[in-house]
Amino acid sequence: QVQLVESGGGSVQAGGSLRLSCAASGYTTLTPCMGWFRQAPGNEREGVALLDSNGRRRYADSVKGRFTISVDKAENILYLEMNSVKPEDTAMYYCAGKSGDLCLGALLAPSVFGHWGQGTQVTVSS
Repeated sequence: QVQLVESGGGSVQAGGSLRLSCAASGYTTLTPCMGWFRQAPGNEREGVALLDSNGRRRYADSVKGRFTISVDKAENILYLEMNSVKPEDTAMYYCAGKSGDLCLGALLAPSVFGHWGQGTQVTVSS
């Protein structure tokens, strides 16, 4: 059974940094497509960053140049390094995984991801 467990969320001041982690288990190998999504109260879930099996990345325009997605394949841990955070980054952040060919094109389609973590809250104060 696939399980994704996020950690690393918390409260931070604007301009600060956080690193989110997602420990994946139940996969024989890390699923080809992994990513981070976020959802603020009253908003739809939105894609933040995706990483495919070839190491290619895609970021939402709102986080480009500030966030970095990476993976430790030996430990099956997905990371999201968040720098220069802004109050508008405040949200529940979710780790997600999917198999199949579609990956980077799914940034705007969270519904195609079959596995989700429970989420970790990030709160950025001004």
